[in-house]
Amino acid sequence: MSATPSTDAVIEPVSERTNYAWYVLFLLTFAFTVAFIDRQVLNLLVEDIKRDLLLTDTQLSLLQGIAFMGSYIAFSPWFGRWADVGTRRNILVLGVATWSIFSALCGFAETYWQLFLARVAVGAAEASLAPAAWSLIADYFSRERLPRAMSIYLMGPYIGGGLAMIAGGMVVGSMSTLRELAPVLADMQPWQLTFIVISVPGVLLALVLLTIREPARKAPVANSVDRNFSLREVMVFLWRGRAFYVRFYLGMALIVIVLYALPAWMPSFLMRVHDADPTRVGLRYGALVLIMGSAGVLSGPFVDRWLAKRGHIDSPIRTAAIASIGLMIFTASLPLVSGFAGALVVAAGGTFFYSLPQAMSATALQLATPNRMRGIVTSLYVFVLSVIGLGAAPTVVALVTDRVFGDPSKVGLSLAVVCASSAAGAAILLFSSLRHYRLAVEQMRQV
Repeated sequence: MSATPSTDAVIEPVSERTNYAWYVLFLLTFAFTVAFIDRQVLNLLVEDIKRDLLLTDTQLSLLQGIAFMGSYIAFSPWFGRWADVGTRRNILVLGVATWSIFSALCGFAETYWQLFLARVAVGAAEASLAPAAWSLIADYFSRERLPRAMSIYLMGPYIGGGLAMIAGGMVVGSMSTLRELAPVLADMQPWQLTFIVISVPGVLLALVLLTIREPARKAPVANSVDRNFSLREVMVFLWRGRAFYVRFYLGMALIVIVLYALPAWMPSFLMRVHDADPTRVGLRYGALVLIMGSAGVLSGPFVDRWLAKRGHIDSPIRTAAIASIGLMIFTASLPLVSGFAGALVVAAGGTFFYSLPQAMSATALQLATPNRMRGIVTSLYVFVLSVIGLGAAPTVVALVTDRVFGDPSKVGLSLAVVCASSAAGAAILLFSSLRHYRLAVEQMRQV
């Protein structure tokens, strides 16, 4: 195959030991945090939105899932291809600014369909983040430091998810004070004001992201020429590696079902079954997600190294497979515990285990894929995880609650059924993918 040199304007490779590389990682992590704040704050506001807009659980689940997911998956391949051939910094700036503006517009929605369409726009813009950010991190950090860098970046969802709950709870709890300080807000509902408040950091971040410099792209093997691959070459590569990619994508998608289902419905479970108010849920469950999610994702590289030292060259995927077993055990126990504190313990274990494999799965995907295929391969990964995880998780739980049990107070049982069965399926797929991952890494070296 002939080599076509890249025409991107790039800087020289930057060592991960320099402050600048870690500065870029901080900005990307903050961007991911902001994305998850905008994405997840809706989960705390479910009961208020349901009451004000007269919605069912299924309608709410469409706001949490399909409204966001539909545009997210539609735009992911487009952003992925752009990340492979274009300037990744510009993609980030456009995406962050756009999703923040439309997140604010969620706060001005007065009907279900206005809120639905605003969520569609947020989803489309957030599709820009993963392919651009993952590709940048892989170019800024060496193979040895990539797992740690990815684990720091992937703290974003847990910091963001936790802060979304905490910030939302604080806004709801201080609504009367805010109305006294700003009478213009008197006619706004707490959930509307929450959307507006959480959109501000993203607008400011979009400006700061302009300081990121585009790094030189690393070639898949030493002394090879950096070049663009055609879409046909990408598809041929994926087809040859389908035994790994299909199992890996589907296995991680089942873990992501739990990642989205638990935060989507745990606040409602705590409010409906344990009579907790939104402020209490926001502060306590939010702090739990922040702490346990961050602990899980930071623990991934340690588990990976422990397995690697024992001769497991498939340690990134093996880490995810082991985590799925722990996830199954904790989520299955949700109906068996009693009290608000017991539910939080189950949520803590579930949060730790669904976050544990995220950095290593991202690392595995980068290591098994050539540089200028990473954007499209990452976008396909996001596509599958979004369709199965983000798109299905909230709605499946709602349908089990509405159609199978027919009782809103049974949402905890619905969570346990959906999450535990998904985790079990993930374990089967990921353990069966180990041999194929080893072959995929070897295949990448031959590209």
